[in-house]
Amino acid sequence: MEQLGRFIQSDAKGILEKTRLCLIKKLLPHLEDRRRYHEEFVSSTSFHGVHNIFHMQSKARRGLWLLIVAGCLATVIWQVCSRFIYYFSWPTTSTVVVQYVENIKFPSVTFCNLNRFQAHAVSNLKVIFLVWNIVSAMLKTFAMEDKYSQELNDFLLGNQNFSIKEFTRKNGFYLNSSTLLECDFFGKPCYPQDFEHVFTEYGNCFTFNHNDLSARRVSLSGRGLHLLFDVQQDKFTDEPSLGYTDAGITFIIHSPHELPRFDGLGLLTPVGMHARVAIRQLKSIIQEYPWGECKPDIKLQYHKIYSTNGCLLECKARYIQDWCGCLPFILPGNGTECDLLKFYKCVYPAVYDIEIKGLCTVGTHNSTCPAPCEETDYPTTVTYSNLGGEKAIQYFSTKLKKSPEYIRQNLVRIEIKYHDLSYKITQQQKALTVSELLSEVGGQLGLFCGASMITIIELLEYIFTNFCWMCIFLLLKAPEMPQWNNPSQNQPTHKEKKRGIQEC
Repeated sequence: MEQLGRFIQSDAKGILEKTRLCLIKKLLPHLEDRRRYHEEFVSSTSFHGVHNIFHMQSKARRGLWLLIVAGCLATVIWQVCSRFIYYFSWPTTSTVVVQYVENIKFPSVTFCNLNRFQAHAVSNLKVIFLVWNIVSAMLKTFAMEDKYSQELNDFLLGNQNFSIKEFTRKNGFYLNSSTLLECDFFGKPCYPQDFEHVFTEYGNCFTFNHNDLSARRVSLSGRGLHLLFDVQQDKFTDEPSLGYTDAGITFIIHSPHELPRFDGLGLLTPVGMHARVAIRQLKSIIQEYPWGECKPDIKLQYHKIYSTNGCLLECKARYIQDWCGCLPFILPGNGTECDLLKFYKCVYPAVYDIEIKGLCTVGTHNSTCPAPCEETDYPTTVTYSNLGGEKAIQYFSTKLKKSPEYIRQNLVRIEIKYHDLSYKITQQQKALTVSELLSEVGGQLGLFCGASMITIIELLEYIFTNFCWMCIFLLLKAPEMPQWNNPSQNQPTHKEKKRGIQEC
């Protein structure tokens, strides 16, 4: 065993010696070669000023050039660091472009009667207003007072199979030739069948130019959609104690790809008034995070185009379906429809819980529904006037066979047209792109040091070469490894120690 240990030790020493000889002969140049390498680098490097530091005859001039090069290098480092700090603050700028076109797409317009239900259907069923407010609670904020709770409980217990959806569709506001007296789009007549029914917090509403139709365009400003409504106050009513005290038509202008969202955003035309609405098209383009707040990879399940309103509705639908095991008909999805009792016992508290806990949030990139990367809005300018003079009132009175007072209390005229054939694009852009960052860094290097990317590669090669030589030098000067496994000949082995103990 001792001979085997000596053999392994001598073999290890031989390998180590061969390795050192190989490093000395092939990798570590002689001192004269290393000195020549340093001189060649100083003479040939494209880093300006370094040559003057080492080859000037005067020591004063060498010192001056050393200060100049050091100052320029410090300035470059400061400028480059400031550019990188600015880049990683994710700055943005906004540009506004006005684009004029020969024709432009007309938006969707959703109209609702402020009096939501037919009077004969709710004359003995005033609790319907409370029921509908509970159903539409996921579209707007609604707080029910305690004084209505007992009345609502009694109704729900006695009408468990009651369908508020079918009741509203059948007994809510309707659109036909008696409520839509005139309809004209760009000189061509339109009819009630050109409108699509949709449920909102106002019950039955109707959308013109909905998404299922081919895009309607206008090629002349000042012309668009002209409508004349009869709100029929004697046939439709609402509950003033719940805050519905107005009479007229409310409407909202939105993209055909988005659902109408009233919730305080709708325009209102009271009875006996003529509203002239001039619209503009505004497209907003937002950068993705971290420059902006949008996330381009978010897709909606039941909407073709992403919008915060559509995302918010789908978010609420998911939570309600998980908690209640059903889905309100007013929300998107394919779940089992909630009955009236579940609306009151589960859906309404769930919506309140979602609002309080902030389970469905909008706005920032880390919210449930961040801002869309592209969005189209329609800013409006609305002017009002009385609906015609005495001759116009007499004309409508004769045509409809109604009294002048009826005309003043029921007719609403609305005109919607483009202000001009243009659209405005507001685009959020990166204030500093990667290519611009590289250009600025390269400009600073060239201005203060006359350097380029080739210079940086030269410096890296020079530093790496000297680092390798330093490692080889340290390796060659390192002491021999201690022999832990093989004891020296001067020290007794373990067997000798054991034998000595036994002899004692």
